[in-house]
Amino acid sequence: MTTTGDGPPVGSDADGAPGRTDQPGLSLLQGIAEGVHGIEALLDADGRLLWISPSIERVTGRTPAQCLAVSDAIELLVVDTDRRHCRRLLGEVLRDGVNRDVELRFSRADGAVVWVASHWRRVDGEEYGQPMLQLSAEDIQRRKETEYKLLETVAELRRAQALRELYLVRSNDERQRLAALLNLIRLGILFIDNDRRVLYANRAMLEIWGYPADANLVGTREAVLKETALPLLAEPEAFLAHLDHVVANRLPVSEPFEIRFRDGRVVTDQSAVVVGGQQAHGIGRVWIYEDITESRRVSEQLVAMAERDPLTNLYNRRRFHEELERMLADAARRGSRVGLVAVDLDGFKPINDVYGHQAGDAVLVGLAEGVRRIIRRNEMFFRVGGDEFALLVPETDTHGLSELATRLREGVAGLEFSFGGRQVSVTASIGMAVFPDHADGAESLMAAADEAMYRSKSEGRNRWTLSERRAGEFGGHSG
Repeated sequence: MTTTGDGPPVGSDADGAPGRTDQPGLSLLQGIAEGVHGIEALLDADGRLLWISPSIERVTGRTPAQCLAVSDAIELLVVDTDRRHCRRLLGEVLRDGVNRDVELRFSRADGAVVWVASHWRRVDGEEYGQPMLQLSAEDIQRRKETEYKLLETVAELRRAQALRELYLVRSNDERQRLAALLNLIRLGILFIDNDRRVLYANRAMLEIWGYPADANLVGTREAVLKETALPLLAEPEAFLAHLDHVVANRLPVSEPFEIRFRDGRVVTDQSAVVVGGQQAHGIGRVWIYEDITESRRVSEQLVAMAERDPLTNLYNRRRFHEELERMLADAARRGSRVGLVAVDLDGFKPINDVYGHQAGDAVLVGLAEGVRRIIRRNEMFFRVGGDEFALLVPETDTHGLSELATRLREGVAGLEFSFGGRQVSVTASIGMAVFPDHADGAESLMAAADEAMYRSKSEGRNRWTLSERRAGEFGGHSG
C-alpha cells in the first residue's frame, strides 16, 4: 500500500509487466468499478438496464448478462410488493431531477429476498443523448436483520440506520462514464500502478485524507502519500505494518483494516490487484476507503439503548442476566464466589400515588445516583423492574456482602426528596445470596436472593437479610 505528499496511503503490486501507465485506460477504470463492493448500474429513461456492475451476482445470484438480457430490470430484480413504489419513485427522479434514497427488497435467483439501500439519480448532459437513471445500491440484509433484532428488545427504537449513498454514473463514452461514476461515490478510491505512482484518485478519497477538492495526485509517488498521511493517524505504526503486509505478500484481495484518525474518525480500507491486458497481468492495486464513523456511532448507540434503562441509565434486566451468567461461569472456573443483592424500595408506591409519576421518576434517578457513590468499581448495579434493583458483586463472601448491604440500607434511607413543599424519603428491603454457598446456578441464586429480600419486607422493612438456603433448607440473618 502507499501514500502521497498531500494525502492518503495507497497500495501497489509488482505482479504485472514493468512500466507505468500515464492515464487510466478503459480496463483500469473497469477494474476499479469492479472493485467497488456495492451494486452500480445505469438505466435508460424507459427503465432498460444499460450497464450493471459484477457485484450484482454476489447480491442476487444473477450475472450481469442475465440482468442485461431482460427488457425490464425492475421486474426482474425488485420484489412485486416494492415494484410499484419503485417505478413511481423513478418517474419522479426523471421528471423532477431530484435524487431519491429508498430501501428496497431485491429478489434472488434462489427465491430468497435481500434488502438493499438504493440511491437513484437522474443523469443529464449532451453527451448522454437523453436523461438516464443512475443506481447505487448496497446490500443491507445483515443490517436489517440486526435492526429487527434490536427492535424486538427496544420498543422505543424506531430509527433506521442512516443510509450510505453510493453514486454511480454512466455515459455513452465508457471512459467518461466510469470516471464520472467513481468521482460521485462516497467510497474513497485510489489506484497505484506497478511503479508505485498514483494513476487515479476520486473526490471521496481526497476528502477522507484531507486533500483540497481540486488536488491532482496523478503521478505522485506512494512514499509522498505516506509522509502526508501519517501525521493524521492515531496509530501510524500499525498502519504502516498493514501496508507492508499487503504489498509484501501480494495479496490478491486484502482483508478490511480499520484506520483510526487523530480527529476521531474511523475509516476502513480494502485493496485488490487490478488485472488488465489480454494476458490478464496485474497492472497495479486499487485501494478503497470507507468512512464508517457515523455508522459506528449509530451502532454503539443502538447497543447502549438495548442494554440500558432509559430513565436511570443503569444496566437493564437483559444485561443483568447476561452478566449474571458470565460472572457465575467465571467464578466456577476460578473457584471464587459471586454475590447477588436484591433491592426493593419501601414506600415508593405512596410517593407515586400522592405526588405523581414524575416524583417517582425523580426518586428512582436519585437512588441510582446515590447507589453509584456507594458501590465499588467492580460491582454492577441494575434496574430490573419498576422499583426493583439488583447488585452483582464478584470476588466476595458473606462478610463483605453484609458490609455492603449495611452501606446500601443506610445510603438509601439517607436520601431525601422534596415534593410539594414536603420532605419525603424511601427505605430499602434487601436480600442477599452467594454463589456457590446458597445456590449452584443463576435461577437458584436469584430465587435465594428474592426469598431473603421478601423476608426483609415481612420482618419490618428497611433491613437486609442474608440467605441461608442450602439443599432445600431456608433461613437467614437480618440486619
